[in-house]
Amino acid sequence: MSSKFHAKSAEAYDQLMGRWSRRLAKPFLDFAGLDAGERVLDVGCGTGSLTFTIPQVAEIARIDGIDFSDTYAEAARARNTDPRITIARGDVCALPFEDRTFDRTLALLVLHFVPESEQALREMSRVTKPGGVVAAAVWDSYGGMPYQRMFWDTAAALDPSAAAHRRESYYKPLTGSGEMRALWTKAGLADVAEVPLMIRMDYLGFEDFWTPYAEGEGPLGKYVTGLDAAMRSALERALRAAYEAGEPDGPRSFAAVAWACRGVVPEGWHQREEPP
Repeated sequence: MSSKFHAKSAEAYDQLMGRWSRRLAKPFLDFAGLDAGERVLDVGCGTGSLTFTIPQVAEIARIDGIDFSDTYAEAARARNTDPRITIARGDVCALPFEDRTFDRTLALLVLHFVPESEQALREMSRVTKPGGVVAAAVWDSYGGMPYQRMFWDTAAALDPSAAAHRRESYYKPLTGSGEMRALWTKAGLADVAEVPLMIRMDYLGFEDFWTPYAEGEGPLGKYVTGLDAAMRSALERALRAAYEAGEPDGPRSFAAVAWACRGVVPEGWHQREEPP
């Protein structure tokens, strides 16, 4: 399996994560770099948060976006109005492109959901030209992001079975400091750099926070919709109390940090029988 993300609804995904991906896209592109005339691959494009930001940053020649979810890829295609952009379903662990096709291959908030992350990075490097850049960003969730902490710590206090979900959510692969840098280096990429990027997740109120989970989107939503009615209602009440924290319902803002890593495909990389 090349993705552990629970994809159900493009609209719910946009409320759950797409809006934050759009907010993170520009600082990620500033780090990854982008030049006019390039051909770019967006791996795990989702509903198009990064894909549609790329042409705002540089006069690229072409963008190919792929996503493991037919639902997300279809939504992105429906929104696309740029003839330079092509979006299709695809698997990051078996990319449907020839070697040395792209000037930059990018993945925003994807690789921590891919169990075979080393194979994914090799594929991203394979389709990138020598001298081209392979870059990705994942949430710094090692130990739990603030919104995750509120959700899973509340759930675990009510439901003993939530402890295992909490651990999986807090300790995804590549989400700790230096993990992506180590993987990029192992893959034989050059000039490897890793930096933190921060945005804020600004919610209008509790319903803005809760709705995509209630609709079953993402790993947290999958957990919510798997509960019986009584436990689900108890979780909603407890989460509302945690969100409001004794104050009237309304806007709340959570800091969110991502790790971003980039590397250059060196000359001769594609001639190796098997990259290190």
